[in-house]
Amino acid sequence: MPDSPRRITLATVAASAGVSVATVSKVLNGRSDVAPATRSLVQSLLQQHDYVAPAPRRGETTGIATVEVQFDADLNAYSTEIIQGAVAAGAEAGVGVVVSLRKGADRSTGWARGLVTAGRRALIAVTSELTSRHLAAVSRARLPLVLIDPLNLPRTRVTSIGSTNFAGGLAATHHLLSLGHRRIAYIGGPATAACNQARLHGYRAAMESEGAPVPPGYALSGHFRYHDGVANGAAVLDLPQAPTAIFAGSDETALGVMEAARARGLRIPDDLSVVGFDDTQIAQMASPPLTTVRQPLREMGGVALRTALRLAAGEKVDSHHVELATELIVRGSTAPVPRV
Repeated sequence: MPDSPRRITLATVAASAGVSVATVSKVLNGRSDVAPATRSLVQSLLQQHDYVAPAPRRGETTGIATVEVQFDADLNAYSTEIIQGAVAAGAEAGVGVVVSLRKGADRSTGWARGLVTAGRRALIAVTSELTSRHLAAVSRARLPLVLIDPLNLPRTRVTSIGSTNFAGGLAATHHLLSLGHRRIAYIGGPATAACNQARLHGYRAAMESEGAPVPPGYALSGHFRYHDGVANGAAVLDLPQAPTAIFAGSDETALGVMEAARARGLRIPDDLSVVGFDDTQIAQMASPPLTTVRQPLREMGGVALRTALRLAAGEKVDSHHVELATELIVRGSTAPVPRV
């Protein structure tokens, strides 16, 4: 077996910079009593050497262990459910949860190493777009990683948590078909997102099984956000042959669709039926309450946290991808197709 690479120490970095170990330690700890030029040189060498702070020794008291839950976009109702599940699981395990917002472009070459230096035991990235460079940085830092609903599919094998998105898309569309609708549109999230692709495929499979056509302009992508629902909802409702029902890829998107419908004088569900996806709190607070596909978001957050801790402990996981079951929840936003 080849020898493992020698760990770079503070002394190594200090010697390269021509400064003391204490100075390097001050830079790592964000102390202000270091000259700017010296700080810049030390930080550059830390990145060059891929320095990773050593793990605490067994029995050493360093405070509560932490896991970082990182998002790529502003937090919303979906994010809140994930966080609550992770926090609850962390409390049971005696682990703290740190929530951060870091978009892809904000992940510099030293971002993963910085998380380890800050004492993070593992990283959970939610709806993130991680490139091969990001994944390589996580691997070099030996930071356990779990993804929830990634926006892209990494080529390397990464542990991920999701739900039965295809089955959810199938159930949502079959529900509308069972009410007599045939002109059904789909307004989803990012075209490259695995969860969106699965929901779209479920929608198309249900439509095909009933011989219902999907005309041009009936399947649109966005960002799972309210304003995308408004804009894309307006686009499909302004088609020469508008849909009588819309399946939205998220609850937030669905509320945007409902607003676009109201702006055109359409009543829900009398004139237009709408189905969402997620079953966040806003689905129940919508007017009328939103028919939606329930994702077990809190459970997803909890499973991700426990899986991350298993990886951090050096344990093997049973599967690199876990899908939790979805369920259709029927409320007041869907009704039989209106009579012409």
